[in-house]
Amino acid sequence: MTAASRYNLIITIVNRGFAKEVMDAARESGAGGGTILYARGAGNHEAERFLGFSFQPEKEIVLILAEQSQKQAIMKAVCRRCGAGTPGRGLSFALPVDGAAGLDPSSLHPLESESSEAPGKRPPEGGRKGG
Repeated sequence: MTAASRYNLIITIVNRGFAKEVMDAARESGAGGGTILYARGAGNHEAERFLGFSFQPEKEIVLILAEQSQKQAIMKAVCRRCGAGTPGRGLSFALPVDGAAGLDPSSLHPLESESSEAPGKRPPEGGRKGG
């Protein structure tokens, strides 16, 4: 398996207040951690009306970087706990990750195409190779 397909970014969007439940389910299925972002729904069908005012529901987005082998188990656990049929009304999907930096070196490795240079070697000034 190439490094390009070894990792996935699991993205889960839930109603505000359910990110902790998403993370609990993900951790129970092998995820090491995640990042929570706050957002606002933009679909007209989600707008709630109260006394003539329209309110967009607040959302939480949970980002989890996981190995390909863990993706299905994490997503299934998250959807069981906070999926569309629950009060969290969650939506979860995954995207392949080409590479990552700034993480624990024992857990993620650079892409083979990115590591073709000798360690510590920089491209010529100006940031372009062979230019």
